[in-house]
Formats: sequence, C-alpha cells, structure tokens
Amino acid sequence: MTGPRDPVLAAGCVLWRRSPFDGGLEICLVHRPKYDDWSHPKGKLKRAEDALAGAVREVLEETGHHCAPGTPLPTLRYVANGRPKRVSYWAAEATGGAFTPSDEVDRILWLSPAAAKNRLTQPRDRQLVDALLDSLHHT
Repeated sequence: MTGPRDPVLAAGCVLWRRSPFDGGLEICLVHRPKYDDWSHPKGKLKRAEDALAGAVREVLEETGHHCAPGTPLPTLRYVANGRPKRVSYWAAEATGGAFTPSDEVDRILWLSPAAAKNRLTQPRDRQLVDALLDSLHHT
C-alpha cells in the first residue's frame, strides 16, 4: 500500500534518432494536450513493473516508436499534484515505428538538441538533453 508521502514512480526515455535528411541527431518530444506541454515520453509505472520496461512501454504508447534503450540518464525528482514524483530515464534510440495521435499525446516533434531544449516546457527536462549528448559522446 502506498501513502501520500510515497513517491509516484514513473519512467521514460530521451528518444533519439539520426535525421533521415542530414544524419544529425534528433530528439523526439511529445505534446500532451491535457497539460499543453512538451516533454520527453514518460509515464507512471504499473504495479510491480520494472522501470526500464515501463520506460520502453511508455515510449511505444506515446510515440508509436520501438526503441533500443541504452545508458541510464539522471533520475528527476519533483512534486506533482502535491506528491513527490521520481522519474527514471534512459537514452533510447528509435528503431522503427510510426506516430498515431491520441487523447494523451496529439503531436510529436523530432528536433535538434538545441531546438528540443528550447521547446521543452519544464526547465528540469533540459538537463536530460545534455545527459543524452554526454552519453552518446562516450559510447
């Protein structure tokens, strides 16, 4: 049983690919109409769900893309709706798929890292772009 002080557990990915046009790095952001925000694909974990499995599931549900998860990225901790929230993230390369709009996510964008940082609604999400770039330069 979880209480009001227990963190909400969530997971997601910084989804990336090489541009089909110029080979440059592109990062996928999702638009959630409920909040009118741009973020990395993420969501709450199901009961007893492994964080990495949840992150991959959320990427597929929100973007329609399969992915190959890689390096763990920083875990973000913040308060949402009066409860602490802990979101685990991974770098993940898109391996195929196609986006279909839904009530939860109505648009996605593939953006350069600089444009993605500018488009992200929450400043805390921007550090994940830098962490992705660091992880890709060290692999």
